[in-house]
Amino acid sequence: MSALDKYAFLQTSIEYLKGVGPERAAILKTEANIHTFGDLLKLFPYRYIDRTQFYSTQHIDNSNTFIQLKGKIKEMREIGEGRGKRLSAIFYDQDGEVELVWFKGIKWIKEGIRPNEIYVLFGKPAWFNGRYNIAHPELELLSNYTSEALGSFKALYNTSEKMKNKGLDSKGIAKLIITLLSQLKPENIHENIPEYVLKHYHLISRFEAYKQIHIPQNIDDQNNATKRLKFEELFFIQLNLLKNKVIRKKEKGILFEKIDTYFNNFYNNNLPFDLTNAQKRVLKEIRKDTLSGLQMNRLLQGDVGSGKTIIALLSMLMAFDNNYQAALMAPTEILAQQHFQNIQEVLNGMDVKIELLTGSTKTKQRKIILEQLKNGELNGIIGTHALIEDQVVFKNLGLAVVDEQHRFGVEQRAKLWKKNTIAPHILVMTATPIPRTLAMTLYGDLDVSVIDELPPGRKSIKTVHRYESHRIAVFDFMRDEIKKGRQIYIVYPLIAESEKLDLIDLTNGYESICRAFPMPGYHVSIVHGKMKPDDKNFEMERFVKGITQIMVATTVIEVGVNVPNASVMIIENADRFGLSQLHQLRGRVGRGAEQSFCILMTDFKLSSDAKIRINTMVDTNDGFKIAEVDLKLRGPGNIEGTQQSGTLDLRIANLATDGIILEEARKVAMNILEQDENLELPEHCPLKVFIQQKRQYNWSNIS
Repeated sequence: MSALDKYAFLQTSIEYLKGVGPERAAILKTEANIHTFGDLLKLFPYRYIDRTQFYSTQHIDNSNTFIQLKGKIKEMREIGEGRGKRLSAIFYDQDGEVELVWFKGIKWIKEGIRPNEIYVLFGKPAWFNGRYNIAHPELELLSNYTSEALGSFKALYNTSEKMKNKGLDSKGIAKLIITLLSQLKPENIHENIPEYVLKHYHLISRFEAYKQIHIPQNIDDQNNATKRLKFEELFFIQLNLLKNKVIRKKEKGILFEKIDTYFNNFYNNNLPFDLTNAQKRVLKEIRKDTLSGLQMNRLLQGDVGSGKTIIALLSMLMAFDNNYQAALMAPTEILAQQHFQNIQEVLNGMDVKIELLTGSTKTKQRKIILEQLKNGELNGIIGTHALIEDQVVFKNLGLAVVDEQHRFGVEQRAKLWKKNTIAPHILVMTATPIPRTLAMTLYGDLDVSVIDELPPGRKSIKTVHRYESHRIAVFDFMRDEIKKGRQIYIVYPLIAESEKLDLIDLTNGYESICRAFPMPGYHVSIVHGKMKPDDKNFEMERFVKGITQIMVATTVIEVGVNVPNASVMIIENADRFGLSQLHQLRGRVGRGAEQSFCILMTDFKLSSDAKIRINTMVDTNDGFKIAEVDLKLRGPGNIEGTQQSGTLDLRIANLATDGIILEEARKVAMNILEQDENLELPEHCPLKVFIQQKRQYNWSNIS
């Protein structure tokens, strides 16, 4: 039997597993994405209950979450009528007794219990009416109880209501998995990690790991299985990313041989401020890449206001100096327009021709821009998704900059790379700080640069938490700031599930602000995503020009408007925002030399997660620290942009807690590719076979 035939056991359709059948198989497919034996094997427990120890009734106290007892049942009686009816019984052992209570299935339970038999009981004690009771305990006759059959260290599985209705609750899933494991042989589980790696990191075999993750006999078994499977998952993600990086590193790149007039004139005469040491470091890294003769693929991370745009412009000027064009793609028209205006402003007096291309560009103007781009009259172009359309043709694109890159899918970005016969250099930028573990997993194929300093003169934003009862004091503070000539944002949530209520909140808030800050002494703007683009732009323009002192808005201003004179950000219902969104919103202020403030408004009632988010914002302005907390609270799949990655379908690893395993897995993957890029050494044979079986790791198609 070939390796592939043995592996085929795990590809068997789930309906052929004893206890499943067509009906249950359909539910497993739709509710849990379980199509094959292998899929079921990878439905890992979400937690475990220790069934290795028996206690006596005298051990029951308030500290027990769950307890396992051995004893007999007596005094069964039905109490109450109708819906309030319940079944009560006394469970006793040599040391005492405890009441058992059932509210459902009374007739079936009463008929099934044998009073003189010894039972194994498992349940959660609760204190009620001066005594302990256990509601709906699990009961198993001692004569039927075997730790091998049930798993003495019991796994619990997540299921849905539809699954439970078909008998596929946690216990039902466990039975199916035990059935599957009884048929599983070592040859069905292809070992995919080299033997020397297993020995070095003290990892158990893949076959043992799959057995012990589901039916561990003790905590050590469970830990060993978890460590092995986490390592494997993270190792293959890293191997795939690093292989991708190796291929890209061989990609011939455009050579920016010289730094000339464009760059030097701007640097010496037009640079609006001195670069920070972090900006200089990043610029050197980019320069080194563009001189290497290989394609640059660099991620530039920098907090809001750290000066990424000026680095992008200096990189574009390098391209112009070498007779190449450059493109800057932004996710929204507002951001593209802002980049265009800012860049035009700082290029003042220089002979550089850059145009703006968005969905709003008029047909006549678009035609002229496209022609100039094609014949090389334009040095550069700034735009939105419009840049990746087929009719956009460059004469010689040398650099593509993508801002807020997490908002673009991989395919969208790839279209930009293909705008030249030789792939242009790529600089992707994000103002969303990404924890190191997440960056290694999302962008492990890119070189990463970080701007970790704010420009000189910038003051740290002071953040405070205020309750609704402080509203009058907040209004007084706003009046004081407006007297100083400052401007204020007030942001309301707009969440899809409660959009109508949110818009009512926004409208009510706007009206109350207009009452508290009446004309002609004050002027207020309102902006939300449901407005017509022209109306929205008109209101934003009034605020940018300082005609209005207060802007009441939804999160449409999260990325976009840059108003250095705005010094106060008030976030209403702040507990309804995620941490990264709160941080992005706060970054709209603090762009001038004056002290800026962020006020987080909430009700008194806050969930524990909301308290953590609010306290984190008050305690720190460090985007990376905030991102770490966000990762722990929400997990990687919910961090903005990660859903598009395709690399984050993590079944068992947790990037918030498994940083050490990730580092080890990446180091191993790197070492393997350095010594044996095509996995031709005998010790890497298991890897190669496994990758051939897994089509998603078809490296010949990676670009």
